[in-house]
Amino acid sequence: MVYLVLMILTSYLIGSIPTSIIASKLLRGIDIREHGSGNAGATNVFRVLGWKVGIVVLLIDIAKGLIPTIWFFKIGMQGVEWPIINLKIVSGLSAVFGHIWTIFAGFKGGKGVGTGAGMLIGLTPTAVLIGLSIFILIVSLTRYVSLGSILASISIPITVFWQHFQNRESSSIALLFLSLLIPILIIFTHRSNIRRLIQGKENKVKLKKRNEV
Repeated sequence: MVYLVLMILTSYLIGSIPTSIIASKLLRGIDIREHGSGNAGATNVFRVLGWKVGIVVLLIDIAKGLIPTIWFFKIGMQGVEWPIINLKIVSGLSAVFGHIWTIFAGFKGGKGVGTGAGMLIGLTPTAVLIGLSIFILIVSLTRYVSLGSILASISIPITVFWQHFQNRESSSIALLFLSLLIPILIIFTHRSNIRRLIQGKENKVKLKKRNEV
C-alpha cells in the first residue's frame, strides 16, 4: 500500500502545479486570480493573457493529466494487484484533483477540464475526440467555453457506454463509473458559470491578445 499512496501523492503533486498562476506571474507580473473571471485555469489565461499563452498553459494542463495516467500508475503496480485500468484511473483522478484543489495555491485551482482531458486521452481517446469536437463546435457558435466544457463532458459517458455495448472497445466497470463521474465533477466546478449562463452574464472568450489587464 505504500507504493499506492506514493502513486497517488506523486500524481496529485503533478496535477497541483499551478500552471496559469506561474505563467501570469512570470510573463506579466500579475496573479491571474485577480483578473478576468478570477479562476486559475486555462480559460482565464486565454481571456487575460491571450491565445498564445493560453494554448501553452492548456497543453501543460493536459500533460498534467496524461503523464500520471500513462506512466505514474506503474508505481502503484508494485503495491497492489489491481487491474492496470483501475490504477490508471486512480492515478489520473489524483492529478485532476490536484489541479482543482492545488496544494500550492490554497487548494483553489482550475476547473479540471484540461487535466481531465489529459487523463481521458490516456484512457479512452475516442471519447476525447468526440468531446473535443463538441467543445470546438459549441465554443465556435457561442463563445462560451464553460458551456462547451459542460456539453463535452456530458458526451464522455455517452460515448464510453456506447462503445461498451457495441463491443467496439472493452470497458471496465471502473471506466464506466469514471465516465459518469466526469460530467458530475465538471458541472460541480462550473456551478458559478451555470448561474451566469442562466442570468445571461457569462463572459465570452476572445481569442486575441489583450493590451492590458
